[in-house]
Amino acid sequence: MSLSAYQIFKTVVEQSSFQGAAELLHLTPSAISHSMTNLENKLGFPLFIRNKTGIQLTSYGETLLPYIQAILNSEEHLQQEIALFNGLEKGTVKLGAFNSVCTNWIPAIVSSFQKLYPHISIELYQGNYNDVATWIKNGFVDIGFLSTSSAAQLDITPLYKDPLVCVVPKHFCPKVKDYMTITDIRGQRFVYQRAGCDADINNFFHKYNLNARSACYVVDDQSTIAMVESGFGICIMPELVMRKQHNNVDVYPIEPREYRIIGITVLNQKFMAPAVKKMFTHIVKNVGTGSLFH
Repeated sequence: MSLSAYQIFKTVVEQSSFQGAAELLHLTPSAISHSMTNLENKLGFPLFIRNKTGIQLTSYGETLLPYIQAILNSEEHLQQEIALFNGLEKGTVKLGAFNSVCTNWIPAIVSSFQKLYPHISIELYQGNYNDVATWIKNGFVDIGFLSTSSAAQLDITPLYKDPLVCVVPKHFCPKVKDYMTITDIRGQRFVYQRAGCDADINNFFHKYNLNARSACYVVDDQSTIAMVESGFGICIMPELVMRKQHNNVDVYPIEPREYRIIGITVLNQKFMAPAVKKMFTHIVKNVGTGSLFH
């Protein structure tokens, strides 16, 4: 079994089709299919369920995927170390991030990093907290942005204290004009993200025993804010989410102040590839001090 077969397997999984993998790897679909059939024959069990709608992993394939990803990551790490010995700085860094980090931070991080290390490639994968945590555990991404409340067993390096704010429709009047209190918030109708969508907001509701009285349950920040704008209720959001929003809503700080803590995580800080280590250091240095965002 060769590294090329493992790379093809990984690409087929990412593209969810032999055709997509063939186009990305500049091979024919028949070559992709032949390689996967040979791999399955050598392993002694099927990796894919093939049907008219496409392909999906078998339980065997799902179990094997993290191990194959680990092998490919080790090969990438080896090549980066060799390049480092030869005085070169190259490799690939895969970042996993949730929406507000992608919108507000990633462009500055990537552009500043590539000025320093133009031969290091960066791949970005956007998802929710659960996605990023899973990608880190499976080795699919090298560095993941998470909040401390969503990191679970992963070690996280805190970077940024992001205040929670209350987003309300225009003409909503709190008792004190400059901020919202828990008393103001209690009993209001909410636009609420479904369980698992935002651990920090869920924790806020639990801490203050707030009842999410709502007829509107959504799964992303933009939909939540749009529903508030339309008068479905109010919502709680991290301040970072609201920075590049242009909806016709009002945003108030909350008293007492509550925050989410954003940080970065890797599977094992002791075994980061050289390019990953440079990116990790770059993020800590620049996001932690805020120097990229002034």
